[in-house]
Amino acid sequence: MKLDQILELLSFTLPAIVTGVVAYYFFLTHTKNEEVKMKLSMVKANRKQALPIRLQAYERMTLFLERMNPSNLLLRVTSVNNDEKAYSLSLINTIEQEFEHNLSQQIYISEKCWSVIVASKNATIHIIKQNSENESVENAQELREAILKTVLNSSSPSTAALSFIKEEVRDFI
Repeated sequence: MKLDQILELLSFTLPAIVTGVVAYYFFLTHTKNEEVKMKLSMVKANRKQALPIRLQAYERMTLFLERMNPSNLLLRVTSVNNDEKAYSLSLINTIEQEFEHNLSQQIYISEKCWSVIVASKNATIHIIKQNSENESVENAQELREAILKTVLNSSSPSTAALSFIKEEVRDFI
């Protein structure tokens, strides 16, 4: 009789245990799915909020590159005393000040894009220094002409950086 009672007990408890295990795994899977959904919705909301900020950062860096472009820079910054050394320092200081003003934008743009912008800035400064050290350049007006000739003969460093920014923005929008 004891064996019959044990079998009868097992016939009731075994289905209850199986049902309990199935329910446990079902709820575990359901809970994980809900957690993933919540994380995805949070990421989506963050992206929605971050997109305008990122676009603004790219806009500011585009403006920086345009202002740093030697042809635009030479129009904005004029020589006070026609000294080529003072003028080259004034041009370089203008670029550095603009760059420092936009340093915080690196948070919102990709690391690769930031390195392209820094390389563009350094290349532009190098062009200015190289032309100011040219012995045939004797005054600020000749320095302006030499820089413009250099930029006209090859593309401006900011042009390459601008095309990189445009491509990167196109990719994430």
